[in-house]
Amino acid sequence: MFTDEYFMKMAFHEAELALEKDEVPIGCIIVSHNRIIARAHNLTETLNDVTAHAEIQAITSAANFLGGKYLKDCTMYVTLEPCVMCSGALSWSQISKVVIGARDEQRGFINKHLSLHSKTEIVTGVMENECSSMVKEFFRSKR
Repeated sequence: MFTDEYFMKMAFHEAELALEKDEVPIGCIIVSHNRIIARAHNLTETLNDVTAHAEIQAITSAANFLGGKYLKDCTMYVTLEPCVMCSGALSWSQISKVVIGARDEQRGFINKHLSLHSKTEIVTGVMENECSSMVKEFFRSKR
């Protein structure tokens, strides 16, 4: 059976791919009817583009796959809480569910008192320790 943890492991693998490229290790997948339709990780350094966050890459890929801009009946699994920019894109996409690994107390959208689309379900804390540790270790190694 497919669980949130099962799919978060796939997003975590994407974060590992970002880490291999010396990108901030954030990974993301989008699932529709238990099928992965988009995989992405941060590419801001690779593309020299501040908007190339994992979530934006995945939203674009999923929309292309579905042939439309709305991601109804889709779930995003992301290893770190989306920033304000990504939460805006998620809201416009009308995605049905967002599953977050680790919270981002400084840059995440939740503490900014922002919300996604009114019908979007938000789940936090799936593989929280693993997701948080990867990001913290990445930044520790940069200091």
